[in-house]
Amino acid sequence: MKVEVVLLPKDLKPGQLTGRACIVFDVLRATTTMAAALAAGVEAIHLFDNLDAARAAAAVYDKPRLLCGEAACVAPPGFDLGNSPGQFRASHHGATMFMCTTNGTRALLAAREAAVLFTGAIVNASAVAQTLRATGRDVTLLCAGTNGEVAMEDVIGAGAVIAALKPDDINDIAATALDAFERGRNHLAGVLSETLGGINVRAAGLAEDIEFAARLDAVPIVGVAAGDPLVVRKA
Repeated sequence: MKVEVVLLPKDLKPGQLTGRACIVFDVLRATTTMAAALAAGVEAIHLFDNLDAARAAAAVYDKPRLLCGEAACVAPPGFDLGNSPGQFRASHHGATMFMCTTNGTRALLAAREAAVLFTGAIVNASAVAQTLRATGRDVTLLCAGTNGEVAMEDVIGAGAVIAALKPDDINDIAATALDAFERGRNHLAGVLSETLGGINVRAAGLAEDIEFAARLDAVPIVGVAAGDPLVVRKA
């Protein structure tokens, strides 16, 4: 199994998606939030690249639904929930979610040509690794980044999956990701809080989201994204 890490969606090359399994990481916070939503029983997460499209789709949906997302880290006007993984409750079981975030949902949409597409984070790293082994495919780990800049929290998330996967062939960026995770694995919350995304989340008064996102293997649920429009469901 060959494993590559790509630091930003804009760096993707066709050969890194065609025939491969791709996992998208937005550790702070979209893919962590998706894992939490699926664990709470949300049935499906519809992904959008802009807030208006998410609002419009949710407005015409006549079954239990959640409009979820963020702009500048906080819930936009009219949204039911923001992008915090700790916000999901048993009452959300069975709902369909309509989601748009600044980085994570757009990264998933950018990777939709992959043979199989999953959502990854620190909270489900070992479950992602197990799912990847079952595919038998070479792997691309795609970091969502923050506003077009490399986000170390996503690199660390990719490293967590590599540590669990133990592949025999990794690229140089993957080796760097693995090293970053191993150096920080015993104090992940502190490490994440000092990343670009962590600083933004703390500035928004949402430090508890960092604590949630740092819990290694706490939410062993993997999302698989498929269809047009792109929808995430429990793998």
